[in-house]
Amino acid sequence: MLSVFDLFKIGIGPSSSHTVGPMLAACRFADLLVQQGVLPQTAQIKVELYGSLALTGEGHGTVDAALLGLESNTPKGIDPDTMLPRMQQLRAGAKLRLAACHEVDFDLARDVQLHKHLFLPQHANAMRIKAFAADGSSLLTKTYFSVGGGFIVDEEHWYQQGEPAEVAVPYDFHNSAQLIAHCQRQGLTMAQLVMANECVQRDQAAVRQQLLEIAAVMQACVAKGCKHEGRLPGPFAVKRRAPALYRRLEAMHMEGRADVMLWPMLYAMAVSEENASGGRVVTAPTNGAAGIVPAVLQYYRDFAPNASDEGVVDFLLTAAAIGMLYKMNASISGAEVGCQGEVGVACSMAAGAYCAVLGGTLAQVENAAEIAMEHHLGLTCDPVGGQVQVPCVERNGVAAEKAIKIAQLALLEDGEHLVSLDKVIETMYRTGLDMKNSYKETSLGGLALTVAQPEC
Repeated sequence: MLSVFDLFKIGIGPSSSHTVGPMLAACRFADLLVQQGVLPQTAQIKVELYGSLALTGEGHGTVDAALLGLESNTPKGIDPDTMLPRMQQLRAGAKLRLAACHEVDFDLARDVQLHKHLFLPQHANAMRIKAFAADGSSLLTKTYFSVGGGFIVDEEHWYQQGEPAEVAVPYDFHNSAQLIAHCQRQGLTMAQLVMANECVQRDQAAVRQQLLEIAAVMQACVAKGCKHEGRLPGPFAVKRRAPALYRRLEAMHMEGRADVMLWPMLYAMAVSEENASGGRVVTAPTNGAAGIVPAVLQYYRDFAPNASDEGVVDFLLTAAAIGMLYKMNASISGAEVGCQGEVGVACSMAAGAYCAVLGGTLAQVENAAEIAMEHHLGLTCDPVGGQVQVPCVERNGVAAEKAIKIAQLALLEDGEHLVSLDKVIETMYRTGLDMKNSYKETSLGGLALTVAQPEC
């Protein structure tokens, strides 16, 4: 059974699958060198990226993340402001500090390879790390797959995914029908059920505290993004729009105008711009869609008359319950199923969660989550220039607005609907498998072809 903290992880931008996952994999590889006692003999490291990681890795910060992970940095622990200076040192010929303590010679052109048109069969996001002794003999080789949302699986355990969890939970569920049946039998909300499962491994106070910490990071990211002027990194120097939009909306609000309500869109764009610049964000459930859940949560805080910390906790628990269904039965990887697995899933999570904290029934919450995905089916992942910027920032904003409206629609009706959440999740996965690779985070199709990348 997944945990709420599998879905919501504090980390860095711009991508959970291309930045967070590779950093975690590389950090794990460095730990293995220590555990197997071969770190002192290591004289050279090679990093090989395959498929989507290679095709969009430069714009998504994959190479930087992998190298900094080899130096034992983690997405939650690293200071985003230190990343660029350290990478400049490595590109200038500095030694790589394996496991933060053992220096080896490093040459970017020699030691990092991008296999842009070679996909490993298991997953589009693959990386292989190799360690060699001074005489060239192999010390350790590992292949990792970054499967979306910061989740990583090594090759040895690929076919063990989905095996029963070691820790039994009181309410094991694998689809929406089982989740709702448990809730109905026990008289629980989705949030209460997920909380009961979480309390198997930690007490309720600790779960609540950790969720409020996650919510605080989300809120800080919204606030920073609304004030952070300038341009996004990368060849296009895209202007950050959230600060100007914030000032305009504030002025309209002070004038008493209520005809323009774009707060959720603003909040989501603010977070997405922070993510695109490599800032501190929460994977929710991915970084490419990191603006949607925080935006709707911030809208709840700012505009719901009875907003409270308990509501914040319930919001995140409900969103996690919905996200787990997608993770277990489909995918949250843009490289596997397109942006429907990122923005679509985040919109579904946010719509269901917002419906729940406004008093929605189980049927209404499920209806909101289903509607949100139904209208994202087939959404492609085609970032221009391999940057998590265009259309990603606006796409987060539009999805946050849709989540609010969808939740309000569900609350006005009785929850009866023809297509179940389980069926729409199944449909999303089939649609993703049918989608051509050029539309799945490769920047080889769609909008990615509309703008020529500037010459360096």
